[in-house]
Amino acid sequence: MPYDRNQPFNSLPLLPPSLQIENDVDVLKKLASASRALASVNNGVLRLPNPLMLVNTIALQEAKTSTEIENIFTTEDELYKAISDTVQEDKSNTATKEVLRYREALWEGYRLINEKKAIDLDTIINIFKQVKNSSSGLRSPQSQVTIKRGQSEFRAGEVVYTPPRGLGVTEKFMDNLLDYLNDDEKYPMDPLLKMCLAHYQFEAIHPFQDGNGRTGRILNLLYLVNKGLLSQPTLYLSKYIIANKDDYYYNLGTVTQRGAWKDWVLYMLDAVEKTSLLTHQLINEIISQMNATLEYGKANLKWYNKEINEAIFSQPYLKPAAIGGIIERSSRVTLTRYMNNLVEIKILTPQRDGKEIYYLNNDLIRILQG
Repeated sequence: MPYDRNQPFNSLPLLPPSLQIENDVDVLKKLASASRALASVNNGVLRLPNPLMLVNTIALQEAKTSTEIENIFTTEDELYKAISDTVQEDKSNTATKEVLRYREALWEGYRLINEKKAIDLDTIINIFKQVKNSSSGLRSPQSQVTIKRGQSEFRAGEVVYTPPRGLGVTEKFMDNLLDYLNDDEKYPMDPLLKMCLAHYQFEAIHPFQDGNGRTGRILNLLYLVNKGLLSQPTLYLSKYIIANKDDYYYNLGTVTQRGAWKDWVLYMLDAVEKTSLLTHQLINEIISQMNATLEYGKANLKWYNKEINEAIFSQPYLKPAAIGGIIERSSRVTLTRYMNNLVEIKILTPQRDGKEIYYLNNDLIRILQG
């Protein structure tokens, strides 16, 4: 029967698909190049003096771009101020708070999968709750959820998809999805291919009232970490999706309507490959700039060292406290003098916001926005 987008898609096929997508020649070629590119990201992370610094930086960019896919926008300026100052974070606008919640959800999920060594329903629900700042869980069986065209689109408000609905229906599909992801003996397939198939399935199940896109994109990264393909959730995957947003939704739709898995898988593998290369380039540029700044800082300031350099590259906007904890027995006067020194030799640039002064690492900002 043809798919009726106005009716709940309760006939959504369970995973894995009946066709042998893993034996397709085009898919295998793309899988090989995507896997090599992904491995380069892991190797790059290992070169970092402080991997957590980059992970936080990449996670912030991923969070910002992932929320933009949902038409939630904030400026870099608002975002960087918020993460440099907990008081500023509390005062942030709604869009900025959404981005920060995404990043925190990513870290909460990372903590949970490292603890459990698997992805379970409780972990996914916890990620969703953090993303949406909500206490709810899976959507209720009677909830009349539909996916409609946005107000800026042609035929705005038209229903494009109705997810499965009914007592125990969402739970049945989620059980199958989690079994497929976690049981590699029952479902032996390359983890990258599994991620591609599972991402479609999660979005098709649409287990929550809202926030499914962001939760699903976090789940992609955590699954790759869980399977050892990433040591940290450092893949800037949303940048590719937002640059190719129409193709993303088109390919999702063709799987639903025609079971056209191949184009969807090739799209997702291309996303992994391109964003892996982008992330690897980002790592190289940050490392190169860190080394250059360290050499320059040590040549011009007697007190400048590796620890201070790493702190300066920990985030784009800094408050003096970011380096105050590194300098032993530093008074406010000493710390002010050191910040002034960094401004004088142009490692940092001051920016006043009311009574607050932030110190910008323009080199890091340039790399992140490149």
